[in-house]
Amino acid sequence: MSCSMSDPDLKIVSIDTTIIDVPLVRPHKFATTTAEKQPILLVAITTAGGVTGYGEGVVPGGPWWGGESVETMKAIVDGYIAPYIAGRGVDEISGIMVDIERVVSGARFAKAAVDVALHDAWARALGVGVHALLGGAFRTGVDVRWALGAAPVEEILEEVEEKMAARLNFAFKLKMGALDPKVDTERVVTIAQALEGKAGVSIDVNARWDRFTALRYVPQLVDGGVELIEQPTPGEQREVLAEINHLVSAPVMADESVQTPHDALEIAKLGAADVIALKTTKCGGLQRSKEVVAVAKAAGIRCHGATSIEGPIGTAASIHFACAEPGINYGTELFGPQLFAVELLQTPLDYSDGQVHLPQGPGLGVELDMDVVKHLARD
Repeated sequence: MSCSMSDPDLKIVSIDTTIIDVPLVRPHKFATTTAEKQPILLVAITTAGGVTGYGEGVVPGGPWWGGESVETMKAIVDGYIAPYIAGRGVDEISGIMVDIERVVSGARFAKAAVDVALHDAWARALGVGVHALLGGAFRTGVDVRWALGAAPVEEILEEVEEKMAARLNFAFKLKMGALDPKVDTERVVTIAQALEGKAGVSIDVNARWDRFTALRYVPQLVDGGVELIEQPTPGEQREVLAEINHLVSAPVMADESVQTPHDALEIAKLGAADVIALKTTKCGGLQRSKEVVAVAKAAGIRCHGATSIEGPIGTAASIHFACAEPGINYGTELFGPQLFAVELLQTPLDYSDGQVHLPQGPGLGVELDMDVVKHLARD
C-alpha cells in the first residue's frame, strides 16, 4: 500500500518491456548448455516528469539455472508487476519491492529488472549516480575476472595471453561439469599449471557434480593450482559444500546455494563457503543484495561480484553496487558486455587495467543505443 508523498513528477506513468537477443563473440559454455546469444528483457520505467530508467531481466544461459527465462520474466512484469506499481513514485523503491512480494513469489530475476529500473529512474530524476542511492561510491572501479570458453588448451592459453597483454584481465575462470570429470580435471590442471605465477585460475562446476565426484576431484584441482572452487555440488546440498570447504585449503565459493539473505545465513552457520557469489540479478535487485552482503559481512564471509552475463544495463547496476558496497571484497566477474558481439551503448563501459570503471553521469551513467536495441528486438 502506497504512503507516497512523492513529487508528482516521480509518478510512474508507464512500464514497458522488450526482449532483445544479443549475439556473443564466441559460444559461452555452461555445465548443461552452450549459449551463442544472450536474451535480455529490457524494462523501461518512465515517470510523469519524462525520465526513463532501465533495468535488465537476464539469466545465465536460460531457465536451466534458476527456472526463469526472458519469456517468463516478461509475462510476470507485464501481467502482474506493472499494473501493481503504475502510479507509484520511483522514490518508493523499498515499499514497492516489499509490496511486490504480496503479488509475486520468487521470480527474483524479474524483480531485479524492476528494482534496477526504479533506481535508474530515481537517480536520473535527482541528477545523481545510482551509487548515491546506495550510500555513495568509495571506489571508482573493480577488478574483473574473465570466463574462458571450452576451447582446446592451446587456444585457452592464447586467449589468456591476449587478455593480459591488453591489460583487460589478470584472473580467469574455467567452467566445468559438462565433460567427464577426470578429463575435465586434467584439462583445468594443465591450464592452471601453465599459468602458475602469471595469472589466477578459478573453476565453476555450476552445481553439477555429486558428493562422490566432488570429494574425488576438488582436492586434485586445488593441488593442481586452482585458487578458487565455485559451487561444485547441488545448491540445496549445503552440508556437502561444507564438507568440501573443510577438506581443501583453497576457498570455496557458493553461488547456486545463496539466493536470499536466509541462504547466506545457512551457509554461514555451516561454514560451507569462504566466499559468496553475489549476483544482483539472482538476489532480486540492489535492495535485496544489500541484505545478502550484510549477512555475509557479519559472518566474515567475502563476496564476489558475480554475473549472469548481463548486458551493459545490468552490468552497470552491479558496478554501482560494487563501488558503493565494501562487502564486495573478492573482486568481480562483471565481464558480460565484453562477451557481446555488438555494442548496446552509445559510449561503452570502460574496461582497462584489469578493472571495469564506474560509469559517470546520472542514473546508471550509461545510455542505450536505441537503434541497436530496435534491431535486436524480437517481433
